[in-house]
Amino acid sequence: MNISQAVIHRIEELCRERHLSINALSNLSGVTQSTVNDIMSGKTYNTGIGTLKKLCDGLGISVRDFFDSELFIDLEQELK
Repeated sequence: MNISQAVIHRIEELCRERHLSINALSNLSGVTQSTVNDIMSGKTYNTGIGTLKKLCDGLGISVRDFFDSELFIDLEQELK
């Protein structure tokens, strides 16, 4: 799994836990629906830290909490 896939899975997991749709997350975080859709579809490969912070704020968690997941332990090497 690469970092982009891990971010997508983590957002899905956190939304599921909070019973939030992607649209609701967009509204809560102030990140445009098109940006969230691009992240979730993999169209945006590298989500900026500012955008990620806004999503975390919308989820009611810290960036540290976001990355505190098994998903981020054994990521594929990005540079080959």
